[in-house]
Amino acid sequence: MPCPLLADSITLELEAQEPWPQEIILYQPYEVEQILLPDNANCLAVQAFLKMCGIDFQIEPRSNAEYMSPSGRVPFIKCGAFLIPEFDNIVSFIGNKGTSLSDHLTANCKADMRAYMSLVNNVFVNAELYICWVDELTLNEVTKVRHGSVYPWPLNHFLNWQKRKEVIKKLNVLGWYNKTIEEVCEEVKNCCTALSERLEGSDYFSGDKTPNELDALVFGHIFTIITTPLPGNKLANIVQSYPLLVHLCKRIETSIFSPQAIGMK
Repeated sequence: MPCPLLADSITLELEAQEPWPQEIILYQPYEVEQILLPDNANCLAVQAFLKMCGIDFQIEPRSNAEYMSPSGRVPFIKCGAFLIPEFDNIVSFIGNKGTSLSDHLTANCKADMRAYMSLVNNVFVNAELYICWVDELTLNEVTKVRHGSVYPWPLNHFLNWQKRKEVIKKLNVLGWYNKTIEEVCEEVKNCCTALSERLEGSDYFSGDKTPNELDALVFGHIFTIITTPLPGNKLANIVQSYPLLVHLCKRIETSIFSPQAIGMK
């Protein structure tokens, strides 16, 4: 059996040698009627990253994007012969092509950036999943309606049940399923505090005048939390009490997104 590390190394080398296609396609669920909070945050983070890199791409909404993805998660991009899912994998793939937002950083700064990215993924993603699939009010009034909207009855009910079962299993393993809503909100507050303290005095997390991968990831989650109407808006109320994070989102929106693409009040 071949060594997994060797196989990964060969794959990365082949990816790096593959010429850029004329167009990158980003697949995601439909924004208006289908996409949920965590998926929207991840899709927007990838869009922000690609725009920061100056890479042209086309967004292709698909009702079954989740089932088309190699990992079962969205978004994913099609780049030539490759299908690459999720933010971290897309960042690595683009980096192997010679484009990076953090090549100029020192090793310590890169390690620091990755630590904060891990914090964002561990807290915001799990909190968003909890709100959508565990919180009863959001589950019944928003999640079930949107997630099942593109499928006929009774398939929509089955897929909602299947997805909730999958999310609960994941949250249970990570110790999030049995948290109270107050404990989830406290985790989000602590994460926002850490990010705000790291950002203080700078336009972006690197301390430079240009954003990096962490800025794109934080933008995706903070922006989506603020602009997504949910019952009670618990996460939005927390995030909006951190003006440095809100201003970061506005700065990135203004600099890389057209006014027609998305909008923050």
